[in-house]
Amino acid sequence: MVTVIDTQRDVRPRHPEKEHKPANPVKKKPAWIKVRAGGSPVYEETRKIVQENNLVTVCQEAGCPNIGECWSQKHATMMIMGDTCTRACAFCNVRTGVPNALDAKEPENVANAVAKLGLNHVVITSVDRDDLDDGGAQHFVETIEAIRAASPDTTIEILTPDFLRKEGAIEAVAKAKPDVFNHNLETVASNYLTVRPGARYFHSIRLLQQVKEIDPSIFTKSGIMVGLGETRNEVLQLMDDLRTADVDFITIGQYLQPTPHHHEVIDFVTPDEFKAYETTAYAKGFLMVSSTPLTRSSHHAGEDFAKLRAAREAKLS
Repeated sequence: MVTVIDTQRDVRPRHPEKEHKPANPVKKKPAWIKVRAGGSPVYEETRKIVQENNLVTVCQEAGCPNIGECWSQKHATMMIMGDTCTRACAFCNVRTGVPNALDAKEPENVANAVAKLGLNHVVITSVDRDDLDDGGAQHFVETIEAIRAASPDTTIEILTPDFLRKEGAIEAVAKAKPDVFNHNLETVASNYLTVRPGARYFHSIRLLQQVKEIDPSIFTKSGIMVGLGETRNEVLQLMDDLRTADVDFITIGQYLQPTPHHHEVIDFVTPDEFKAYETTAYAKGFLMVSSTPLTRSSHHAGEDFAKLRAAREAKLS
């Protein structure tokens, strides 16, 4: 008897740590959460460029609801260092497991895609790479440098992991001078043990503060999801913590449950509540606020960057 093994087929579960967890039924979305489907010629062109350059995008891996709109405008958020994360956050749809080795050609491939897409502003994010000595900091640096060489007029926004226990990593990335340094808190402090167990709330606050200490000219940004059981007062305290770290831009969006084995949606926050958060955040001193049910970290990032820069100029004038 001959046993044939298909070594090309990826049989790894996407979320092995969630396989045996009890299911949380996925709640029906309210009427105010509507998204545009993909399929336009520009969407297909974007998909082809991503595929031809062997790139991973957070748009696909995280199941972003805005992919149809963004890709139809040639806006894609590149996710470097592979498609497999070393963390197992309860909200996230990115694959969990042991990542492959870094692709030395990836910074060049990302830069080529940015040039082909003709992007004025690009967002680069990554999986967590706790397996690497520097958490992937040098790979971020090389990607920033490659984009600058290929598209010198493109502004660069990075959305980084927390580089927890990776000495010198934050400094290395900040010194590469991205235009925007984004690191998401994701949720309020009381939820970290259940929602983001591999991270530390005050380490993330300190990361954003360090970036400003290294280079005050870099815009800093952070985002959270609501609907995970947080209280309004906890969100307001989080805003204060970010302002203490001199963070410029906050994004607030509705958490949407990827599968029954992910953290459940506790509640759907109404558009009026999002508007109230926006008003409060501006009153607390943020230069830029995006607070809507479908807000995501990189949604409308280019337009928001222009507004952010204008807001700083107006404040200084």
